[in-house]
Amino acid sequence: METAFTRLVGVGHPIVQTGMGWVAGPRLVSATADAGALGILASATMTIDQLREAVREIRSRTAAPFGVNLRADAADAGDRVRVIIDEGVRVASFALAPSAELIAGLKEAGVVVVPSVGARRHAEKVAAWGADAVIVQGGEGGGHTGEVATTVLLPQVVDAVDIPVVAAGGFFDGRGLVAALAYGAAGVAMGTRFLLTSDSTVPDAVKARYLAATVRDVTVTRAVDGLPHRMLRTGLVDSLESAGRPRTLLRAARHAAGFRRLSGLTWRQLLRDGLALRRGKDLTWSQVLLAANTPMLLKSAMVDGRTDLGVMASGQVAGVIDDLPSCAELVERIMKEAEGVLQGLKGVR
Repeated sequence: METAFTRLVGVGHPIVQTGMGWVAGPRLVSATADAGALGILASATMTIDQLREAVREIRSRTAAPFGVNLRADAADAGDRVRVIIDEGVRVASFALAPSAELIAGLKEAGVVVVPSVGARRHAEKVAAWGADAVIVQGGEGGGHTGEVATTVLLPQVVDAVDIPVVAAGGFFDGRGLVAALAYGAAGVAMGTRFLLTSDSTVPDAVKARYLAATVRDVTVTRAVDGLPHRMLRTGLVDSLESAGRPRTLLRAARHAAGFRRLSGLTWRQLLRDGLALRRGKDLTWSQVLLAANTPMLLKSAMVDGRTDLGVMASGQVAGVIDDLPSCAELVERIMKEAEGVLQGLKGVR
């Protein structure tokens, strides 16, 4: 199925696997790429050297195009962009809006720039700065999310910009892909659905928690990092929500120290990232400190398998997913479903 997005990035199917921290590693990204979709490597939790090694590992596994997700406000964003350019990565994805200068530098090197946005005005801004496409996530999506549903947000963005729009938030099958195309999107992006595949390195016990979840088990909380964060409701989430402020901040400081050691960042770099986050989100210093919770709490579940000590970011679609196909099986199924729906619509009078 060819769309403006597949032509732009050079993949066979209008499907994107999002850059989920601790989840979207070389194995998942390369399996997605081999299936004909666009896999995106999550790099925010990696050091520069780890990023380069991960990119080269993907290259050793597949010849298909793939992308790398970056934090545009990170202190070392320029160094990460240089790795992407040097290693010939096809797509640069951003969770926060990259600057016009960052976009221009990537485009000059032939890299396709695809920021993720959660509002019409953000899409208009990055499009005016030269972004090649945007991923727009509605409130159903996992991780940090907004309040506007995909069905309301998507047509707003499609009408506002002249670049390909990829829809995210609430997608898991071929019917959703056709619906997104009907709204004017050029493809769909999925996180939770790719997390729940046999190619995902997430521990089996964690996958089992996702598969057992109902739609009502997926919640939005500010207790983890001060921002709206969609995840599975667990005992840990309940305890975070009921914890007092001093205890919460002490926990956040401990996790910040742990992430600093793991990422190789200095305290000065963490402070610079915090300043950038505070400016971009209008956060208090307490919220900036709380934001350090996220990487380590996600790692506890997604890497270490500790569902009791970690959080599990999740889209609402976790409540309707009940299997663990390979990426190849998933993409093939979605495309067959989409073709079936389109054929059925031809008979509608």
